[in-house]
Amino acid sequence: MKRAAIRACGLILAALALTVFAQEMRPDRAIKYRQGLMYAMNVNFGVLSRMAKGEIPYAKDAATLRAKNLVELSAMPWEAFLPVSHAGGRTKAKPEIWQDKAKFDKLAEALQAELPKLLAATQSGDPAQLKAAVGRAGDACEKCHDAFVNE
Repeated sequence: MKRAAIRACGLILAALALTVFAQEMRPDRAIKYRQGLMYAMNVNFGVLSRMAKGEIPYAKDAATLRAKNLVELSAMPWEAFLPVSHAGGRTKAKPEIWQDKAKFDKLAEALQAELPKLLAATQSGDPAQLKAAVGRAGDACEKCHDAFVNE
């Protein structure tokens, strides 16, 4: 219980710091910031995906850690999609993000809604539940990438 309270306080402080950070973020830094977060999400999701496919052994504790990381990381990159950041440096972000921000935000929210389900699946200890949850979360990622990322 104490650990959860400390973690919650840390997340609140981080959110406040990130809000100030986003207000002062230069376009090039916004791009690097969100790319770093997306990379970290990709690394964590990659481990879960490999477990779900049977490419590496399923390990409940490792899977749960990766899913917790994803839940936390998924709240962070969206503030760095500033209107001026589409031309602030090398980015795969399509201009459609800023032209249809409502759709972009909806897809980001859909991903964020799937990740707690993924976390619950990892905590179940059931590889079949993990596989299904990884599929749903992967679909949420793919929908956004298809619409808004130059791959």
